[in-house]
Amino acid sequence: MFVLDGGTRVVVPRTELTYPGHSMKLHVSAANPLKSPVDHVMADLEDACPYEFKGEESRGVMVEALNTLDFGNKVITVRPNNLRSEFFEGDMDAIMRGAVDRFHGLIIPKVEGPEDVRQVSALLDELEAKYAWKTNVAIETLIERPHALVRAHEIATSSPRMVGLIFGIADYTAELGVDPDLMLDGQNDYFYYEKKAVVTAAKAAGLHAIDNVYLRIWRKSDTPETVEEVEKGLRSKNLGSASIGMDGTWVIHPQQAAIANDSFTPSDKLIDESKHQLEFYHDQGGGSMFDPATGQMIDEATAKIALMTVAKAYMAGKVDKEYVDAMAEKSRAITGYDIRG
Repeated sequence: MFVLDGGTRVVVPRTELTYPGHSMKLHVSAANPLKSPVDHVMADLEDACPYEFKGEESRGVMVEALNTLDFGNKVITVRPNNLRSEFFEGDMDAIMRGAVDRFHGLIIPKVEGPEDVRQVSALLDELEAKYAWKTNVAIETLIERPHALVRAHEIATSSPRMVGLIFGIADYTAELGVDPDLMLDGQNDYFYYEKKAVVTAAKAAGLHAIDNVYLRIWRKSDTPETVEEVEKGLRSKNLGSASIGMDGTWVIHPQQAAIANDSFTPSDKLIDESKHQLEFYHDQGGGSMFDPATGQMIDEATAKIALMTVAKAYMAGKVDKEYVDAMAEKSRAITGYDIRG
């Protein structure tokens, strides 16, 4: 999770919009709250940036955008070229020197193990001191190589700067050498193990877990039936990944934002049910009990699930922080376990 504004704001992103960082037009679109209603933006100097724009040209656009545009309450991150690229060190110096305190985090691609994260973290220590940063730049890493997947928990715990893991399906599929069509419909079945492994590693380290992109998008020339089919696939993929513990997803176009946000936001019905469970449980003093209003058995485990639901609802602006804190404190007093961690 991102802890921002001097510790007063916490963001677990439901939507992370990735876009080419060399395009000022796309920076402007990403900053616009109406065009891009996402929780998090990631301007990309790596895969989405053509080779001809890499280096000084793309860095110049990136720095100008970060310094001149108002991204509102969005989490702002940058994806530099990977550590083994000739452009990595130049990317890092340019954005840290030219956009001091203008972004919140880095997304590091092609990570192979915890040593990569430690290298980036040490470089950030150096550059933050050199350019007088007040912000402590966070790190999210892409888990997009089989070698990284088997070391995901080591990566997740490799630096205090780590806030999240992201499953990168395209490079992972390429390294497996399997049919790329598996990335389209049915990906939650074909890549269930990988997604669940990323979720488990992230949650064990207290980080958020972000699902990969849905690669189908509709075009203005498409029929209503085609648009409906694409949006149905997007919702199905995201509801499926939410059901196994993903906190959010990458999106590759603003058209995906509304459905993705909704998929990772508890419904009003579920929120009301969860609040009822919590209040009934604590009114009864804890333990294991039968709720005559719902016909369900409620115990500390189900209360924790309900508490996590209202915590997610708080992140989406649907529940007050005071309510979550009060219920979390009651749970902590009974079990010694604070779900807010």
